[in-house]
Amino acid sequence: MTLTITPLTANTGALVEGLSLKDATPADIAEVEAAVHEHLVLLFPGQDLEPADQMRVAEQFGTIDVAPFGPKHPDVAELTVLDQRSPKGEGADAWHSDNTFLAEPPKYTLLQAVLLPESGGDTCWANMYQAYEALSRPMREMLEGLTATHDLTKMLARAVAMGNSDADLATMRARYPAQHHPVVRTHPVTGRRALFVNGNFTTQIDELTELESQRVLSMLAEHVALPDFQCRYRWQPGTFAMWDNRCLQHYA
Repeated sequence: MTLTITPLTANTGALVEGLSLKDATPADIAEVEAAVHEHLVLLFPGQDLEPADQMRVAEQFGTIDVAPFGPKHPDVAELTVLDQRSPKGEGADAWHSDNTFLAEPPKYTLLQAVLLPESGGDTCWANMYQAYEALSRPMREMLEGLTATHDLTKMLARAVAMGNSDADLATMRARYPAQHHPVVRTHPVTGRRALFVNGNFTTQIDELTELESQRVLSMLAEHVALPDFQCRYRWQPGTFAMWDNRCLQHYA
């Protein structure tokens, strides 16, 4: 099956047509994975996948990581439902990479639009290769070799305080202890360097003082949100998305 891939911006995002994901062959999956490494986020309009189809597609890219929070689909417990009828708002309205509080954060996120709000609801992605490369050389050199703490309860505590979550923070902290990751990571497939800190989960740059860490993380949060690095997409029902968490942040 021949894919038609149309870039959405010069560096980030592409629209993929000519493929029914539920009927994808191993060769199709390999082509999709190569495309996501090149474009970082892929949008597949008109897929209308059933929950079981979504699981079969996801399993072809690796082991499925189930989000520890958010409502689950009644028939497929591994699927998290971003509910637009009674949204909880547990943290997607900030730039982040998914589940960086895990020792091995997921490679990819897969998402399908089913029910959309009457207005708004777009998703933005930011290219962390570009964000890293756009830093000054002295800043890049300073960040090399540093590690940062990623803690699930940072985001959950904010959601609880706003009344958007009823999570038990102590239980979640015990179940998902904080993890440490390099501030700048090398992508295992492309070999490119990418920033790997985010506003939802990163709490501290380990080698810096608390004040230094706060200032650097604040600067990096402002930096990664620059429109220069972004791709924005307006969803349609049935559109399926796949993106690479190792080199993207998103805001949804």
